Amino acid sequence: MVDVDKVLDEAGLTNPHVREYVSYWAGVTGAAQIEVVSAADDERLLQESLAAGELLPVTGGRYYSRSYRKDTARSEERTVVATSNPEDKGVYNNWKPADETVKTLTERMTGASAGKTMYVIPYLMAPVGSPLEAYAAGVELTDSRPVVQQMIRMARVGIDYINDLADPSSFVRAVHVTGDLPNLGQGTDEDQRLFATVADQRTILHFGSSYGGNALLGKIAHGLRQACYDGRASGKFLAEQFLLLGIKDKETGEEFHVVGGFPSASGKTNLSMTLSPDALGERYEVTFYGDDIAWIWVGEDGKLYAFNPENGVFGVAKDTNEKTNPGAIQAILPGSGAIFTNVAYNEKTQEVWWEGLTKHHPDDLDGWIDWKGERIADRIDDELGEPWAHPNSRFTTPISQVPNAAPDFDDAAGVPVDAIIFGGRTRDREPLIRAITDVAEGVYDGLTLGAEATAAADGLEGVLRYDPMSMRPFLAYEEGDYARHWLKIIGEATDKPVFAHVNWFQRDSEDGHFLWPGYRENVRALLWLLQFKKGEVKGQQSPVGVIPTEDELDLRGLELPQKDLDRILSLDLTRWKQEMGFREEHLKQFKLPEEIWEAHKRVAAAIDEAAEQA
Repeated sequence: MVDVDKVLDEAGLTNPHVREYVSYWAGVTGAAQIEVVSAADDERLLQESLAAGELLPVTGGRYYSRSYRKDTARSEERTVVATSNPEDKGVYNNWKPADETVKTLTERMTGASAGKTMYVIPYLMAPVGSPLEAYAAGVELTDSRPVVQQMIRMARVGIDYINDLADPSSFVRAVHVTGDLPNLGQGTDEDQRLFATVADQRTILHFGSSYGGNALLGKIAHGLRQACYDGRASGKFLAEQFLLLGIKDKETGEEFHVVGGFPSASGKTNLSMTLSPDALGERYEVTFYGDDIAWIWVGEDGKLYAFNPENGVFGVAKDTNEKTNPGAIQAILPGSGAIFTNVAYNEKTQEVWWEGLTKHHPDDLDGWIDWKGERIADRIDDELGEPWAHPNSRFTTPISQVPNAAPDFDDAAGVPVDAIIFGGRTRDREPLIRAITDVAEGVYDGLTLGAEATAAADGLEGVLRYDPMSMRPFLAYEEGDYARHWLKIIGEATDKPVFAHVNWFQRDSEDGHFLWPGYRENVRALLWLLQFKKGEVKGQQSPVGVIPTEDELDLRGLELPQKDLDRILSLDLTRWKQEMGFREEHLKQFKLPEEIWEAHKRVAAAIDEAAEQA
């Protein structure tokens, strides 16, 4: 039996509440050894993982990781939020009773780490000294060494973060037990996996995975689900699956900051890491703060502020290349210490590859293995077209490696928020950008955010899969209360941000080409929005917000067919009338405050009036 107190004494871990917590779960899981880790241990742990075959070397001091083939993505259906209050049950949050959930997971974790080392990861999901630091400390216990290495890249890791807490008991208790992955019944009625955020106990218990958000508990489970709950419980902040970027006008010295929510496959990572268009680069500089999470609060000066609680990027590799995301490519170059997961790997050259990195996979198949660990040269004819990398393959790298990382990305004060944007992949209806100045209508727009369903064969083409605020998988309590909390926080700001909806994905109805070039050119829409907030442009009023006029958009260096430009700066009122019916059915699922229904009615009435006049 491991001597827990001796290990913690030698590590210098003094917080009595953390010691009690570690001792309890060491007993439950049956871990053979305990090791307290910090960021300074990274190099040693990497060498241990290489020696054990848990990681493989990639050129330039980088690393390759392959997860079990049935353990390659976050599993929404196995992920729950548990509390003692049934009123927290929402439409999307998979709510379960807290006591029952803790009992189930404790039983599954009992003895499940026998023979393994339990790593103790003290971490902080906030810049040191921030106004929200009280909600940011956590300790993850894990029996997976590669999880430690990923957490060191994604969070601030060290004992001081939990030894020096103002309230020694105010840390998130996070336990990750991998389990016997080949024998968990993944995807069957006997599935043993369960990933729970027990929000009112500030406890996270995840069993049955070693992958990503299922195992890096500081990221999604703490940074989004637990923080979402803490924000409402404290009445102090919002925790959202939002990007955070900055734009600096080098001519005037002004700086602006934008947060935004985008459903899956709607361009969030590419926008968060974008650069200024070449034609505008001399004047405008775009800086990166975060690609996935923002915590948002009202400062003492009445402005809205935000920071990214993470310290790294856990990005999707597929389709990441020099054109789509040059910043990401720069962030994972040799010397970055990046970890690649479930991409293709060459055992002889120690290179990695994924679909979209280059137009065509390497011609020489010698040494290449796919994400399952199978040799690509041995494939039979009917397997030749199968992906080399898993569609959800990833790269993990510190924010400090991103070439345009903002110099103040780790500033405790956060940055003032000038705009809140939403954007979903939509082939019609949504213009390039529409600004919204009414708070209730802005929150309403976020609650009706969605991206197109992909099941066109089922007659769903153009129908949206709604994803409120892009938080559908991460909400910690009922959606109506969530809307009220949004109205409260934004309502408390005396200097309110402007809301907007963006869409880079309109297509021509005849040949299907994209009407807007996207990528770095998307910055032009944000520049218009910031000018609109300052009152420098007025735009044209529409039933769903203010749309730019052609002369207000800075299109220098960009050649667009006039008909395409006209299309992305106008509305299809017939499609909008149809959409309002879909929105009403969507919103009826929730116990919404009257302000949201009034906003819906105002927008619907404006669309009807415009359609009659058309």
